[in-house]
Amino acid sequence: MQHISLVADYFVICHGNSDTQVQSISTEIKKRAEESGARVRIEGMDTARWVLIDMGDVVAHVFHRDEREYYSLERLWSDAKAVEFA
Repeated sequence: MQHISLVADYFVICHGNSDTQVQSISTEIKKRAEESGARVRIEGMDTARWVLIDMGDVVAHVFHRDEREYYSLERLWSDAKAVEFA
């Protein structure tokens, strides 16, 4: 997202197959970010359809599978360089 968006340098986009998975993934991202000293703001945990985790230069989007397909952020931000990791 560098040089494309003023919002963040990186977007992490992932999904879970159920509300429980979305909440679990989001909770773990928040926990790990806080352990590394990041200031974390989180929205959407109550519905678990699209959870946004703002960690400053990195913003994680944790979708329910159906919402990820509908919003298609990868297509919206297709000018950004994709960085894959395991």
